[in-house]
Amino acid sequence: MKIKINILAIALGASAVLSSCNLNETPYGFYAEDNFYKTAADAEAAVNYAYGCMTFLEYSRSVFFLGDMPSDALTAKSDASKDNQDLDKWKIADFSQNGTLENFFKYSYIGINRSNAVIKKIPECSFDQELKDQYLGEAYFLRAYNYFNLVRNFGLVPMQYSVVETLDQTSAPLADNLDRVYDLILGDCRRAADLMGSYGAPRMGRADRVAAQALAAKAYLYVASAKEHGVKLYRDMTRDTEQMYDSAAYFADRVVNGQNVYHFDSSLLDIYDVEKPDGPEHIFLMAMDRSGTSEGEYSKISKMFIPYIDGATIYLRQGDSESFIPSHDGWGEYQTTAVFYNSFDENDLRKKHLICDKVYNASGEVMAKYPDNFQYPFSRKYIDPQFSGDKTSTRPFLIRFSDVALILAEAVGPTAEGYRLVNYIRNRAGLPDLTPGLDVNDFREAVYRERSFELSFEGDRMYDIRRFNRVSEIEAAKGMSENDVTFYPIPQAEINLNGSLR
Repeated sequence: MKIKINILAIALGASAVLSSCNLNETPYGFYAEDNFYKTAADAEAAVNYAYGCMTFLEYSRSVFFLGDMPSDALTAKSDASKDNQDLDKWKIADFSQNGTLENFFKYSYIGINRSNAVIKKIPECSFDQELKDQYLGEAYFLRAYNYFNLVRNFGLVPMQYSVVETLDQTSAPLADNLDRVYDLILGDCRRAADLMGSYGAPRMGRADRVAAQALAAKAYLYVASAKEHGVKLYRDMTRDTEQMYDSAAYFADRVVNGQNVYHFDSSLLDIYDVEKPDGPEHIFLMAMDRSGTSEGEYSKISKMFIPYIDGATIYLRQGDSESFIPSHDGWGEYQTTAVFYNSFDENDLRKKHLICDKVYNASGEVMAKYPDNFQYPFSRKYIDPQFSGDKTSTRPFLIRFSDVALILAEAVGPTAEGYRLVNYIRNRAGLPDLTPGLDVNDFREAVYRERSFELSFEGDRMYDIRRFNRVSEIEAAKGMSENDVTFYPIPQAEINLNGSLR
């Protein structure tokens, strides 16, 4: 369906260019006219428009460029762009001019502005209240999700509480402190969870009550952990650390034990089967499909992880079976480090089945292997056997059930429940139970380590390193000061546009 609305092109809302535009295009934000939001279909189109920011090429790839590339798990290829080389090598002198950071910052605020428009207009609508609540809840979820990503990367950020409709509304000031940012994030998560229902099955690319509860759990744990480990700005927050762990446990328990839609998937390979986006682990999954007409609608994420081998179709073994699935080869943009690869237990199925050190031909014969024929073992979490040229349906896993289960385990510590959840994840990966009798610090350390394996290449590793205050342990960041490594600087282009930041 094609719906005409007016848009306000903004980079943090700073460029005032109004035009009539079709929703199939990709404007930066929108100003909702009074004659819009008359029907439930109008409102759903506006909500979808807010979700649409996440699939912009510059944003979707930043899931990995910011969540994995600067960590110990990935490294950039030798001829990667300067922006991504700088992130990988922690070239902090160039961060304020970094295009990847600038795009992530910009598109996050575009998403916030579109969410704010929905939050403003939906209460005035006259269609079914249950639908109004669902759409309003999704908008609160999206606003919280974008702010959570911003605060984890940039610390204090501008607070935009309402839709940007005029140029003089674009100069939002920085938050006074992190408490204020998390007031919005956690408040929005609670509102979203209260407003939304839980679908009878996962809906690809859309959030429900469980997604809002999961996001609340992630945010509460981040505050608790970062404050406990003395992370800059977090250590000054007024929130009590133990209360934050308790709140993380409460919301994570609602996800793990309080609903019957999402649950553990017993098969590692099924979790990452591109044809099973409605699998039980997928609480919030980015919506991309190979049938789309432009990148963002379809995905090239698989090309980023797979190395170039010989330009031909390659085949990957399905676990320990004699079954093989086809894939294209790739560009080698996201390269697994040898240190991270070697940190897995040799018996870990997440290494044996989800990281490839061999590729095969159609007959099942080894065609190439690491390190003889390609330079790094690659993640096979993003594989589409039905690829069409460069077009695939591979999607970032934004919130997964196992992530929330590990959040609950970390929050409750070495209890029977904590051990149960960690041991399920370890046993599914072919590993024995975690050492019994650990104290709370050692147990949380073990969960931190388990997360690095379970959530590898899913855009989480760098944020765990940040909240444990261990950025300076990354090889490229060693010797750098707390001020240098805790947060990225707000991009200079945004400072130039926003007078309140100068």
